[in-house]
Order: sequence, then C-alpha cells, then structure tokens
Amino acid sequence: MNKKIKKTRNEDMYRAILTLENVDELIKFFSDLCTVSELNAMEQRFQVAELLNQGLIYNDILKKTGASSATISRVNRSLQYGADGYAIAFRRMGLPVRGDGEEEEDE
Repeated sequence: MNKKIKKTRNEDMYRAILTLENVDELIKFFSDLCTVSELNAMEQRFQVAELLNQGLIYNDILKKTGASSATISRVNRSLQYGADGYAIAFRRMGLPVRGDGEEEEDE
C-alpha cells in the first residue's frame, strides 16, 4: 500500500457522537468504541489540557495526572498551534480560555 495516499476521514462516527444526548450515553458509546487504555489516554490528555489552560506548570501537571512530559508537551502544542478544538470545548463548558483577548489588548 502506498503510504502517501491519505485516507479520507469518515465523518459518520462524528455524526453518531452528535446524536448522543448526555454524558451517560457518551460513556457507553466510547466504552464500546475504545479500549480502556485508549479511554484513559484521552481522558488524561483532556485533564492535561484543562490544567495547562489554567496555567499550571509541567511538574505540577505531572504530579496531578501522572502524564509523561511528552504527553504534556504534545497537548501544549495542540493548545497553542492546533485546530482550537480544546478552546471550543472549554468555552462551551463555560471555562475561560488562556489567551482569549490577548490579541485585542496588544492593539
């Protein structure tokens, strides 16, 4: 198989997620979809993102989550240079987002 061929994203799974109505349904869906290890990794990354967003430093996040410095660094890159998925989720959860308004203050 040619490694340069990019597989198109199947959006059906994402549409299915949007049909779920509450946290219990989401937990059931993701429990069926993912292994325990995959769920733990995703939950840990989200917790790391929340803590980075709150301004905690790597060592404190490591102590609170047990996440490796590589995981913390990867999540930090996503927060700074990613698709803004974490920021969208944080805002919709009613959480402040680090960096919001900073560009406006510099003008």
